[in-house]
Amino acid sequence: MNNNPPTMQDNTPELNVNPSQARNILIICFLLYMVNCMDRQVLSAVLEPMKADLGLSDTQVGTIQSLFLLSIALLAFPISYLVDRWSRRKALSLMAIVWSLFTFFTGLGRSFMGVLIPRVVVGAGEAGFSAGGTAMIGAAYPQQSRAKAMGIFNAAIPLGGGIGVILGGYLSVHFGGWRTPFFVFAVPGVILGILALFLKDYKTVENVDEKGEIRGLFKSGFSLYKIPTLRWVYISNAMMTTTAYSFLTWGPAYVMRVQGIDEQQAGLLIGILSLMAIIGAPLGGFLADTWNKYNPKGRIFMPAVSLVLMSLFFVLAVFFELQGIGLIFGFILGIVLVLPIPSYGALTQDVVTPDRKGMAFGMNTFSMYVLGGGWAPVVIGYVSDLFGGGAEGLKWALVIAGSGGILASLALLVASRTYLEDMEKVRGYVLDVENE
Repeated sequence: MNNNPPTMQDNTPELNVNPSQARNILIICFLLYMVNCMDRQVLSAVLEPMKADLGLSDTQVGTIQSLFLLSIALLAFPISYLVDRWSRRKALSLMAIVWSLFTFFTGLGRSFMGVLIPRVVVGAGEAGFSAGGTAMIGAAYPQQSRAKAMGIFNAAIPLGGGIGVILGGYLSVHFGGWRTPFFVFAVPGVILGILALFLKDYKTVENVDEKGEIRGLFKSGFSLYKIPTLRWVYISNAMMTTTAYSFLTWGPAYVMRVQGIDEQQAGLLIGILSLMAIIGAPLGGFLADTWNKYNPKGRIFMPAVSLVLMSLFFVLAVFFELQGIGLIFGFILGIVLVLPIPSYGALTQDVVTPDRKGMAFGMNTFSMYVLGGGWAPVVIGYVSDLFGGGAEGLKWALVIAGSGGILASLALLVASRTYLEDMEKVRGYVLDVENE
């Protein structure tokens, strides 16, 4: 690695790869992220037949999903630390194979523990993937087009989630029951995991502080929060995720209460709105990079504006009960809800040195769950009860949740004050390609 005084221009990637190699990194990481999200969502598609077959209670089913999410939240940063210390391509390969094998083992489960244990391991395997993928893509694409690449990468989230629910339910009904999707979904993850071994990666960089001393896990975590821009980006993402998870968790229940429809219709409605994110994710990356060409802070200002729009359309969609004009507001919400996400990924890479690229996004994942999104479902339920429950109680709880976008926007504006300075501190790094 060359860390001489800054010489790198914004249109030069940190990792010396040609456009074809960078594209291969993006394609494989995108497909792996899509399979990752398919494996995350398949449980919700087959929850009822699995519950009936194994004789599980609602509490047991809820425990499986909660521990799965917590395994992702709690392990995201430690695993991303190991990713940065070892090899991105090898780590992505190993994680994909592990989560795919244990997705297969989930289908073999014959009891509560038989499903819980492999499901938690699936979460552990997935915990560091987004961090490793973000680090590789961030290094392979130049700063001026980084958000666009992140937008394409993050479009895998709604696409994979939608495929997981739709295809998972179809396979369960037509091809042998709830276990079949787990068996089928395990296959592409293993194949793509093997292909990831052939991607170009950068040589691992020593993780040292200003005194030249090696940073351990906890010291590395604290060092990330010492970067002013990064600290406020994490807080912003946590606030945004609070609003997003409120909608994703309680949206189906809300439309069932206010429209009097069943769970199948409600799930289809919210699912279609969520799939609008396929448009929003790449669009957000494109808009951020375009704004950045005219203003060096465009990558922060674009999501700051989109977060205000997110709050506005969130409240309007809920207030008009996702009917008539409210449904139109809902479709717009599905797009703007993910507009900021590519910028969050790019920002975590813009202000850190190469030794902490994976960790920077791993801490982002940890923070967005622990500081916001992880608590949103229970807080919304509590506030709904305070307002009397039912349709009206839940409506006002969700309206209040819409303020998360405003808080997230304000946090990004604070981050913008130090963004250029923090980015300048890490400009000029050129990474060597890892030996095969």
